[in-house]
Amino acid sequence: MKACSTWIQLSIYLDIQELIVPTTEAERITELLKSAKTIAVVGLTATPIRPSYGVSHYMQSQGYRIIPVNPNITEWEGEKAYPSLLEVPEKIDIVDIFRRSEAVPEVVEQAIQIKAPAIWMQEGVIHEKAAEKARQAGIFVVMDKCILKEHIKRQ
Repeated sequence: MKACSTWIQLSIYLDIQELIVPTTEAERITELLKSAKTIAVVGLTATPIRPSYGVSHYMQSQGYRIIPVNPNITEWEGEKAYPSLLEVPEKIDIVDIFRRSEAVPEVVEQAIQIKAPAIWMQEGVIHEKAAEKARQAGIFVVMDKCILKEHIKRQ
């Protein structure tokens, strides 16, 4: 009887653990990086010395699918590039923004239209008003953080 009681307690504990939702930004970032598979990188360039290239190359090496979004390139590392998020034909888990802050509102509008679950604004990319609009649309927003650094912290 005692073993049965212990089994029931363990089963209830495990059920509760599955219901626990990450509450801090750090926990949400950890969960996002674990669950995401596809990252659309807005502003990804084919120039290896640019941060967008290096960060995207690292994330690709960690198993993420990278979709380049830049009207000035046709492909990156064998992946077809798209001029805008609206033209990407598949599900995107994270929209990673490597653009100047003034370009963020347009990217956020597109992310809302495609129902992206997360927007990541790289270090130095800050736009509070656009971030709030994204949050109001139910999108998780990370702002002014490097996705590569955050990924490395969690390894």
